[in-house]
Amino acid sequence: MKDWTDIRNRYLQDDLQIRLGGLAANLLRIKSFSLHQNNLAAVESLLDESKHFIEWTAADADLNVAAELVELQLLLARWHYKLDNIWAQETTMKEISEQSSFWSDRVLGLSGLLES
Repeated sequence: MKDWTDIRNRYLQDDLQIRLGGLAANLLRIKSFSLHQNNLAAVESLLDESKHFIEWTAADADLNVAAELVELQLLLARWHYKLDNIWAQETTMKEISEQSSFWSDRVLGLSGLLES
């Protein structure tokens, strides 16, 4: 099992906007990697990391942002739990790609980085 302590400590050094931007970038990586069958391990790792990012970020976000992050975390957890079954079907891999793109845009919008 991966030791998340150093990653968490480094991640929490950034302000909320940057953390949300990092989460949005991870979601774009999931989008890209889920288009290719041989990227299962990479997607699994990104799902795990993204769930941690949300856990570490939601407590610092306002209530509306935190609620959306929890919704996203539940979605990522469902994907992670069913990843082997999802990966067996090209159509579900494509759905993950599309939903990851949607959520990346949504989280980036929530970050406020586009307003700067």
